[in-house]
Amino acid sequence: MSVKQTYKSDLEIAQSTELKHIKGIAQSVGISEDDLEMYGKYKAKLPLHLVNEEKIAQSTLILVTAMTPTPAGEGKTTTSIGLAEGLNKLGKQTTVVLREPSLGPVFGMKGGAAGGGYSQVVPMEDINLHFTGDFAAIEKANNLLAALIDNNIQTKTNNLGIDPRTVEWKRVMDMNDRGLRNIVTGMGGKSGGMMRETGFNITAASEIMAILCLAKDIDDLKQKIGNIYIGDTFDGKAVFARDLGAQGAMAALLKDAIKPNLVQTLEGNPAIIHGGPFANIAQGTNSIIATKMGMSLTPYVVTEAGFGADLGAEKFLNIKCGYAGFSPKAIVVVATVRALKYHGGQKLEDLKEKNTMHLVKGLVNLEKHLENVKLYGVQPVVSVNRFSSDSDEEIEIVKERCAELGVKVAVSEGWEHGGEGTTQLAEEVLKAVEECTQPFKPVYDWNWSVEDKIEAVARKVYGAREVEFLPKAKQNLKKIARIGLSDKPICIAKTQNSLSDDPHELGRPQNFTLTVREIEIAAGAGFCIPITGNMLRMPGLPAVPAAIDMDIDNNGKISGLS
Repeated sequence: MSVKQTYKSDLEIAQSTELKHIKGIAQSVGISEDDLEMYGKYKAKLPLHLVNEEKIAQSTLILVTAMTPTPAGEGKTTTSIGLAEGLNKLGKQTTVVLREPSLGPVFGMKGGAAGGGYSQVVPMEDINLHFTGDFAAIEKANNLLAALIDNNIQTKTNNLGIDPRTVEWKRVMDMNDRGLRNIVTGMGGKSGGMMRETGFNITAASEIMAILCLAKDIDDLKQKIGNIYIGDTFDGKAVFARDLGAQGAMAALLKDAIKPNLVQTLEGNPAIIHGGPFANIAQGTNSIIATKMGMSLTPYVVTEAGFGADLGAEKFLNIKCGYAGFSPKAIVVVATVRALKYHGGQKLEDLKEKNTMHLVKGLVNLEKHLENVKLYGVQPVVSVNRFSSDSDEEIEIVKERCAELGVKVAVSEGWEHGGEGTTQLAEEVLKAVEECTQPFKPVYDWNWSVEDKIEAVARKVYGAREVEFLPKAKQNLKKIARIGLSDKPICIAKTQNSLSDDPHELGRPQNFTLTVREIEIAAGAGFCIPITGNMLRMPGLPAVPAAIDMDIDNNGKISGLS
């Protein structure tokens, strides 16, 4: 184990790095100081007029996804940052474009989402804690709509006749708090409003987050917000946010949040961070505006999509690319020795121990994700994110299997060495880019029926034998047709822990039935959400939350953030 790994945490590495002023980062990609909206010395928002469709058409987009992860994750963000550093070292000017971290995981179990080791975006503390206030703005816009709904139900003037029993819009907050999942509002008599059962979701699960990340500009944002389905009237007529006149005020709250955030990597390269929808319940990737901004600034852009390729990459390609009109020229699949052993049957607490038998058994999970990438007509590149506990023999087994499959592979050591540890990966990615001659092929056509789109993803991507629609889901299909969402993409809510809808089915599940319990409507975002398994939109804190180890001293120096 290296000295770096032994003695420095991610936070210590970030705090010991001398950052460039954000004006210098902007200047390196041709942005004038007048176009920067600075948040201190090291963060800035970028105006939307910098998006340039001609430059976007010439830029190369590289997507980073992964095999099915362990609970701790396999390092997609670290790999994305490291790959961008490596490409820059090879003389390919590159911007990395990422999601913003949610405070729920930061204070919970998983930690922050700014990368790790010597492949980080900085200032790490700011990015993980509040950043430029985007999540707060999304939270306020979401909760304004909730207040307007309750007010309309309560008041006699301009009452739309909303049936409270049909309202599923919930309030949100950016924190893990299981106590708020199910609540009753309106208690306290007439002055408290109409009493009804509701609850809270975490901010990343808000439809406003999904909308912000799919909007093209302010006008498009307002239109999408206006399309949010609220519920029905007592006589069965659909009610939308526009019927409340909510879209203008909500968009006004998001006037700054819609602008992408410019920061930097540890090696002083540009990074854009914007939006943060979860991938198991939403599209799981940064905003269209952020990705297009990166492609407007540099010839190469590296971006990531949450969890495994069955979730983040599928939604990136079938939803985000469908709305944005761009196509990645290479897809990197992050694999780790520990995840392969985990999917081969090794216990979670023993993953640091060498075990080639379980490693070989677990390769089937990676193989399925590689097949999934090839479904889109794109050749994958495997990035083996190396940990200090990995043996050379284990690494070699993974490389040999990839060679047998005809898949490019490289060991990534970005955590320990930054760009120096990812140049081999960068070289393999550039080869894949050169071999890409056409846009990707979606798994389904948006004009197919909702059932056929769900079955296409279930069978082709997950490996299911069949799909079962429970009675509530069948009822929801009728509502989807009534509202006019049948010709839009689907965003399946599924566990990230398995290719199937059972989180305990590791490896490569086969001959299983995917059960669709219900289908939620996200008319504003422009997709419907088939729900499989037990999906929590408001996580809880673990027995020992990460927040317990965090502190700040009298000089403002933060400790314990990971």
